Amino acid sequence: MADTLTVEKWGRKESADWWSAGQAARQQLYGAATEVMLDVAGIQAGSRVLDVAAGTGESTLIAAARLGPKGHVLAADVSASMLNVAAEAARKAGLTNVETRVMNAESLEIDTDLFDAVICRIALMLFPNPAKALSEMRRVVKPGGKVAVMVYAALEKNPFWEIFHKTVRRLGNIPPPAPDEPWMFALGEPGALEEVYSRGDFLNVSVRAVLIQRRSPSAVAAVGNMRKGAGDAWEIMNRLNEADRERAWAEIGEQFKRFEGPNGFEIPGEVLIGVGTKQ
Repeated sequence: MADTLTVEKWGRKESADWWSAGQAARQQLYGAATEVMLDVAGIQAGSRVLDVAAGTGESTLIAAARLGPKGHVLAADVSASMLNVAAEAARKAGLTNVETRVMNAESLEIDTDLFDAVICRIALMLFPNPAKALSEMRRVVKPGGKVAVMVYAALEKNPFWEIFHKTVRRLGNIPPPAPDEPWMFALGEPGALEEVYSRGDFLNVSVRAVLIQRRSPSAVAAVGNMRKGAGDAWEIMNRLNEADRERAWAEIGEQFKRFEGPNGFEIPGEVLIGVGTKQ
């Protein structure tokens, strides 16, 4: 989240409040995949870790618990409001090994070769220049250290958002994002994440797909949560007039019903976890 528009989008207190309210749901959605990201990053007790675009700190806290009191994690983000939430969450969890700092992912104000590992969860694809951000992450990690990221796989692998985007874009006659435009699924196509890593001069680059599952009591509840959203989804929906917005929500709700079952609303998805090693 590096340019001025991104700061304006995610730096608002309203965005931080919404993001904070969804912490438990994101833990359910991304928790297991986050552990995989930490595993491939080689994070262990005593490590020094940088969490880029840490937001309200879910991945920061998971890493901090793994690091133990001798470890340290720096949560960096452009949003001071979100980092305030992260700091308070760390305090409530009794974690004393967490630091927060407002920082631009594409120009990290950090010394070279400082961290044992760098992580970045569900953010790299939103940066205006993801290759530059990865290069900065590589710069601040120690030789032999790893940079691990999590991004969304392709839109068609994530029907929750595929239904939303196809419905809204059709009703609003809104074209798809340009090939180089930052958005949630910008690095989801086969080979895209590997290509960004290749420009960063990493060794032993690998990308793996990890399944996720979004749950809600019902399709109606899932739509209700989506309607409270922020970020790209909120912006594209607001490009419709009021009548078409209500029509879109109704159509999305109808399509969501096919994912209802005995356990409520359950819809699959997929993320990609990439990792590379600094020479």
